[in-house]
Parts: sequence; C-alpha cells; structure tokens
Amino acid sequence: MAIFQHCYCNIVLLLLVLLLSGGAAPSAATDHIVGVNRGWNPGINYSSWAHNQTFYVGDLISFRYQKNTYNVFEVNKTGYDNCTMDGYAGNWTSGKDFIPLNKSQTYYFICNGFCFGGMKVSIVVHPLPKNVTARDHDTQLATRGSATANLGARNVGLRESVMVWFMIVVGFGFGLI
Repeated sequence: MAIFQHCYCNIVLLLLVLLLSGGAAPSAATDHIVGVNRGWNPGINYSSWAHNQTFYVGDLISFRYQKNTYNVFEVNKTGYDNCTMDGYAGNWTSGKDFIPLNKSQTYYFICNGFCFGGMKVSIVVHPLPKNVTARDHDTQLATRGSATANLGARNVGLRESVMVWFMIVVGFGFGLI
C-alpha cells in the first residue's frame, strides 16, 4: 500500500510542477539577435535588420561580437547621428550582451571606435497592446511577415522549459519526487 501512496505523491507533484510552470510554455519575451548570424561587426547595414523586426516592451536585444575588439554603448540620437558618446546611458563589453528593452521609446546603440564603419543601430520599442496576451504575442511573432523577417528573433522561454524538465527528471532519478 505504501508503494501506491508514493506513486500517487509523485504524480501529484509532477502535475503541480507542470501547472506552475505553465506546462513549460515559452514566455512572451523575444530575444532579437543583432545581425543574426553575422553578428555585431563593421560593414553591415543594421538599419535594414532593425526594420525587419518588431520590438515590444519586455523584449531583449542581444549583441554577439568579438570581446576586447568591439563593444556596445547606448547613446542618444545626437550620439548616434555623430558617432559620439553624447547621452551615454550604458555600455556592454562581454561579447554576448543581452539588453532588456524596458521602455517604449527609440533606443540608439553604437560601437565606440567602429561606429563610422557602420556599427550602429536604432530601434523603436512599442508598448505591448493592452488587449494582447502573452500567447497572442507569441502567435504574432510566429506569423508576422516572411520567414526572413523573423531571423534573429528567438523565444527566451526555451531555457526555462529545459530547466523545469531537468529538475523533474533529476527529482525522479534520485527519488526526490
């Protein structure tokens, strides 16, 4: 009888974890990878990339580049237009930077030293419409425009989903659940 009670507890805990994780559903935030597979490098037209993206509050913009060679600075419009540090608001130097887009506004990013070589991008971040749920936002991401318009945008929720399933598998393997 104790074996069946232990099994029952495992099933209840598994269902509870799945319920709390939303069935391991992905989150609504989108990670927009600047330059997609070309990364953050000189000689690339980032304006055309940005025009093929739709940014919403809560999304991320990420820059992938050679560490110790390039960088990312957030500046104001004057700094962007003139490739200067005017309106400096932040800098990143890790080579794999994830920047949250927390406000509905225009953001300006440059690489100090390589801005004149084309390493600059401006993006417009829109508020998430009040009548759009997280699932609706994901559906819009999946269906808008052509497949090339969505290059560089990936759902952030995969990492969280994998972690939940990993914890479940480990829990069963060690008899914790």
